Amino acid sequence: MLLGFSSGLPLALSGSTLLIWMREAGVDLTTIGLFALVGTPYAIKFLWAPVVDALPVPLLTRWLGRRRGWLVLSQLLLAAAIALLALVDPARAPAMVALVALLVATASATQDIVIDAYRVERLDPSEQAAGMGAYVAAYRVGMVVSTAGILFLVSGIQEKLGVPGPVAWRYGYLVMAAAVGIGLITALVSGEPSAPQGAEADEERHERPLKRVFHAAAGAFTEFLTRPMAVAILAFVVLYKFCDAFAGTMTAPFVIDLGFTRTDYAAIVKGLGLGATLVGGIVGGMAARSLPLATMLWIGAILQSVSNLTFAWLATRGLDYGALSLAIVAENFTSAIGTVVFVAYLSGLCRNPLHTATQYALLTALAATGRTYLSASAGYVAAELGWVWFFAGSLVTAVPSLILLAWLQARGHFREEGLDGRRTRAAAVG
Repeated sequence: MLLGFSSGLPLALSGSTLLIWMREAGVDLTTIGLFALVGTPYAIKFLWAPVVDALPVPLLTRWLGRRRGWLVLSQLLLAAAIALLALVDPARAPAMVALVALLVATASATQDIVIDAYRVERLDPSEQAAGMGAYVAAYRVGMVVSTAGILFLVSGIQEKLGVPGPVAWRYGYLVMAAAVGIGLITALVSGEPSAPQGAEADEERHERPLKRVFHAAAGAFTEFLTRPMAVAILAFVVLYKFCDAFAGTMTAPFVIDLGFTRTDYAAIVKGLGLGATLVGGIVGGMAARSLPLATMLWIGAILQSVSNLTFAWLATRGLDYGALSLAIVAENFTSAIGTVVFVAYLSGLCRNPLHTATQYALLTALAATGRTYLSASAGYVAAELGWVWFFAGSLVTAVPSLILLAWLQARGHFREEGLDGRRTRAAAVG
């Protein structure tokens, strides 16, 4: 649970929260849209996942163990990067802000790799479902702290202490850097998973470091890429959440442009949105127990794309708190259903326990591509079309994933991967 909080905390600090700070500092929409590229480390983290699997961290691995050594290193780097981000002025040096935000995202992505591996190796099979449930709930809490929490904090510092906005933002980010200490303390007091055993593990321990990394990467990628329809599967992984991410990239500046305050954003978008997300996750998990995974993927894709129309409607209403609340509930509820089903699908694809960490990092990194590279053009589109047509037109971005889903289903992909029976339902519940 505590590691889930640590994992959820930094994402918004280089994403939506940072975009609000930049918009308030007067940065134009085009530049803000390009900041989606800051999420690049989440899209390519599979490249160094084999390094995390294969190599020790000097001193820390000896003192804390294989997984906790990497975990502590990533958290120390994360706290330092967030603190550095607090010291940079978005109005004067947006390029420097982008560079430091990239460091935050890199440390955060590395932490995610380690936590995923730690969770799988530390918990017994009977504890995995409960552990994942606690992780996801705390992950959401961490995201709320780094969005609604920091926005309330910045507003309070600015109003109560009478300091300028940029200074208030600086203090807010320094507090977030200190909050990384929760995960750091957790890593220090937790146990270390058992070291890998067996002939293969013994052989790898005697290999040179570079060779160990190569074997970890080659085994994971070869096993996956030799599957039938591997290219189509990877394309589907990239595109499934694209529509949701494309519109979501511009949600924060959209709400601010309508005239809502940062505390409105915190209370409604992140506060009310959290409740809708939790309910949507429960509903999605329950539905996945009784319906085939392919059917649930269809439902999730359609719901999360159609929900973008509520933002187009909100754009015609302007400063309407009821309309904002309805749009946020619809978006978060449907997005949560899509996420639950999608995670069940990704988990089902990772079948080989020897390569689970690297393969899962690969798949989740590819899934992040939609919200980084493909979503980077959202600012240009919004600036050209206006908010109403931007959100209405975003439905077009869902079409490629629906075509791929139909193609995979028609060719028996879900049956061949064992994703249409009891095993799938269990994965969805987990």
